[in-house]
Amino acid sequence: MGAEAPRSLEALLLPGTPEHVRAAYLSLARRARGRDFGPLTDEVVVLDTETTGLSFKDCELIEISAALLCGTEVTERFETFVDPGMLIPSEISRLTGISNADVAGAPSPREAVAALAEFTAGRPVLAHNATFDRTFIEAVPGGSEVSDTWIDTLSLSRIALPRLSTHRLADMAAAFDCASVTHRAADDVDALCGMWPVLLTALSDLPEGLLAKLAAMHPEVDWPFRPVLSYLAGAAAEASPRPFSLKEVRAALVRSAQGEQRADAAELPETHAPTAEEVEAAFAPGGVVSRMYEHMERRPEQVTMAREVASALATSTHRAIEAGTGVGKSVAYLLPEVLFAQRNHVTVGIATKTNALTDQLVSHELPALSAALPGGLTFTSLKGYDHYPCLYRLDRAAAEELPLAAAAHDGRSDNSVACDMLTAIAVTYAFACQSPEGDLDALGIRWRSVPRQMLTTTPGECLRGRCPYFPGECLLHGARRRAARGDVVVTNHSLLLRDVEAEGRILPPIRHWVIDEAHGFEAEARRQWAVEVSGEEARAAFELLGGTRTGAIHQAMVQAMLLDASTLAMGLLTKSAASVSRASVAVADLFVAVHELAPLARSDGGYDLVTLWIDDAVRATPEWGAVAGAASAATDALDETVRALADAVSALSAEAPQDAASLGESSRFLKTLLDGIRLICEGTDARYVYSAQLSRSKRRISTERLLAEKIDVGADLAERWLPEMESVVFTSATIAVGDDFSHFDHAVGLSALPESKHRDVRLDSSFDYDSHMSVVVARDLPAPNDRAYLGALEDLLFDVHVAMGGSVLTLFTNRRDMERVFESLRPRLAAEGLEVACQERGSSPRRLRTRFMSEKTLSLMALRSFWEGFDATGDTLRCVVIPKLPFASPNDPLVRERDRREDRAWWRYSLPEAVISVKQAAGRLIRSSTDTGVLVLADSRVASKGYGRLFVSSLPSSNVSRLESANVGRYIRMWRASHES
Repeated sequence: MGAEAPRSLEALLLPGTPEHVRAAYLSLARRARGRDFGPLTDEVVVLDTETTGLSFKDCELIEISAALLCGTEVTERFETFVDPGMLIPSEISRLTGISNADVAGAPSPREAVAALAEFTAGRPVLAHNATFDRTFIEAVPGGSEVSDTWIDTLSLSRIALPRLSTHRLADMAAAFDCASVTHRAADDVDALCGMWPVLLTALSDLPEGLLAKLAAMHPEVDWPFRPVLSYLAGAAAEASPRPFSLKEVRAALVRSAQGEQRADAAELPETHAPTAEEVEAAFAPGGVVSRMYEHMERRPEQVTMAREVASALATSTHRAIEAGTGVGKSVAYLLPEVLFAQRNHVTVGIATKTNALTDQLVSHELPALSAALPGGLTFTSLKGYDHYPCLYRLDRAAAEELPLAAAAHDGRSDNSVACDMLTAIAVTYAFACQSPEGDLDALGIRWRSVPRQMLTTTPGECLRGRCPYFPGECLLHGARRRAARGDVVVTNHSLLLRDVEAEGRILPPIRHWVIDEAHGFEAEARRQWAVEVSGEEARAAFELLGGTRTGAIHQAMVQAMLLDASTLAMGLLTKSAASVSRASVAVADLFVAVHELAPLARSDGGYDLVTLWIDDAVRATPEWGAVAGAASAATDALDETVRALADAVSALSAEAPQDAASLGESSRFLKTLLDGIRLICEGTDARYVYSAQLSRSKRRISTERLLAEKIDVGADLAERWLPEMESVVFTSATIAVGDDFSHFDHAVGLSALPESKHRDVRLDSSFDYDSHMSVVVARDLPAPNDRAYLGALEDLLFDVHVAMGGSVLTLFTNRRDMERVFESLRPRLAAEGLEVACQERGSSPRRLRTRFMSEKTLSLMALRSFWEGFDATGDTLRCVVIPKLPFASPNDPLVRERDRREDRAWWRYSLPEAVISVKQAAGRLIRSSTDTGVLVLADSRVASKGYGRLFVSSLPSSNVSRLESANVGRYIRMWRASHES
């Protein structure tokens, strides 16, 4: 593993860091020298370890280093190798420089840790990512004697320095001119010794009163950072005892970020789009686009697409543009959209499906275009509510009972989980005090321990005008206001669709949109507009609402007791608590009844979770009768509870408006839950398909969900959204089925508009697919439902992997099939010196992607998450195999509902959706002009069924061979010989 070059402090600062914060960070190292922090630097031990790996279960210590820090001086050191009783993996030796010879004859872990305990003598221990070091130390008998106080400087650095893009010790040490980190324990210790006074100085820079507030919150929690913050707060209070006000800090931060609001394009008497000639000039040599990149070749398809986007803007019409890989569609739509925005002083929007494309636009294309344009451009990235801290909830989290019941514990104590929650609160406060805008994603919060609802809100729960931070000081609504002052807003499909549902209350009034990766827009709309009732989520929400002893109702009762007119409020709150308890039991009973529906469901596999289509036949069963009865009782109880809590909130609002708002926010879920149960259990709204996701196991009864999904998303888009838009450009590499756009146009609502309002455009890729990509159809395999299929598939895959020499991605539609083939094939390939990985249950797709791309000959068997949005250029991926055509399951509720309503539903929906999925999978293979590869379709239906021609004709390469499976390996060897030098 090569070491990264150290980056300067300027390079580590997040974009948009205010100037006064930047100046403070740049002067930290100088100001930290000679600072006296009393007991915080008086006899503390700085520690680091090296181990044989990252697994607490299987790995061992190989080195321990510690230093006794007194003031700014190291007065004593402890160094020892440790004999791990095992060979050190070669990659660890390369990383650390520690060899098996170094640890031979070294103290055993027990001896080394005993000596360490004698050295530390119970003093506080500082370590970067202390959980790692402490776990390894305390796994050794006697390790708990080393210290009772471990301070994690990684988490503390996130509180002290929230505007850094990374808190890796190596990066910070280099940026602040401390000792360099070399993956040896002693050097890491020296680096941390240098960073410790920097961190303490940075903490001291936080706004007046904040340290005291953090040190005082939730005193019942044994939080390791409390003594540090408390000491620094005491020193600060001597200088200025002024209390902390987040609202004042935020107001000062955002005051300088004011700007002029852009016009609503729908209200302009006329607009002016770039002409075709201007677009041509921008892409010509010496034009704007040539200034964006050092080497930019002219692509005719890219210019054609840019002209189509400009035409849509000029005529206020819509486009569906299929642009093959290599066209350069991002620049093709950005240039005319930005020119239009600047010329008319409006804001335009780009909505993407994946974070990868969002990051690409925000980090690369838009900055490059801004640098190339004479006056630059302004852009903002907007995310959903759950990405931004809600400052009102942040204040509540610091003062009210921690939601321990809603957090995953994973065997950890309540105190350990509570510590993570306090750290998250502290990091968020520090970030909010130094950041005019921004989100939670880069703050390093341990979301396993911290429920997102503790720090974020939802569109339905946001207090808006009743919130003290609304709108200017709010990070979310402030971002929306700032977005309305810029040229471009980049967001995702889900937030745009939620804005449609919220009738435009989330995003700025944007009338010109580009929907990139548009092949996923319909499915995302169906997800966003679904009505879901979850037993687990309902239980968690009831727990947070609580009763007379816990939760939001308890908090309201505590505050009500202090009011002059407390009798009425206390009586109504007591009544509400009783009503909440009855409703909670009634909803739990409903999901017990829902669980009993599981035997009615058809299974697509042998797994525990099943999906049940709730049709008229299901609603006629005794099992559904029990559900309907329980639903009636639950809705009655919920209706009573909603009224009781409304009365309590009303009684509180006159004298305690903030407490009333808090209670109202915590109880808002009840109305949503009530409406959802009624909609699904009555089942009379014909716009929806109804289903239940069930567990066959009693142990997983809380996972039951009831679901209502929109059947015709396009109709909703055509009615509720497209008429409000001036122009929408839908674009993707995979929209059409052959040359036919009708499936896509129906899916997104374009087909419901007059023909004059939209146009379909298909642009071929600029890549030479016929030369670089070969398609092989294995025509003689047994049918996928034949018992002999999996055995024949395994033999074919063996031949393909061996012939290709690895680097094969096999994309399954069925987990059970994948696991069976993997277990049989893995040892056969190992005997040939080839390794194959599998997307096993619980595995991280992100880690699998990283591993696959870093090991050139590794092959992978994967599921749906790898069918699209996965870029592996060059030799990393040379072959894609599709065992089965990805038709939707015939048991899927949406498929069955469509079949019930339409005679040729399979041909209209399932077939084109499968064709587009195969096009997406094929798109993984050729990601650059120099890539080459083979696509193997291991489903004989491509050759034997009439619809097979549709799959083949939709692929970007016409180089198609239909072969017996026994000849596929030989063909691949010949193909490699002619394509690989």
